[in-house]
Amino acid sequence: MSNNSSSNRVNVPEARAALEKFKYEVANEIGVPLKQGYNGDLTSAQNGYVGGYMVKKMIEAQERAMAQGSTTK
Repeated sequence: MSNNSSSNRVNVPEARAALEKFKYEVANEIGVPLKQGYNGDLTSAQNGYVGGYMVKKMIEAQERAMAQGSTTK
């Protein structure tokens, strides 16, 4: 039941390379042996942990940026 649409598409194409780099940095930081190319030897839990941690770090960065930009209320 594939409709050839992916939920993994990048909304800002210019950010694709930065997101790829970020993914490998996060994987290295949390000890997941992610490598370029085939990663079928990793568990779904390992892959999910990388994605979840990426989201956590992106939210933290956005919160910091919002807090710095809103010094008056």
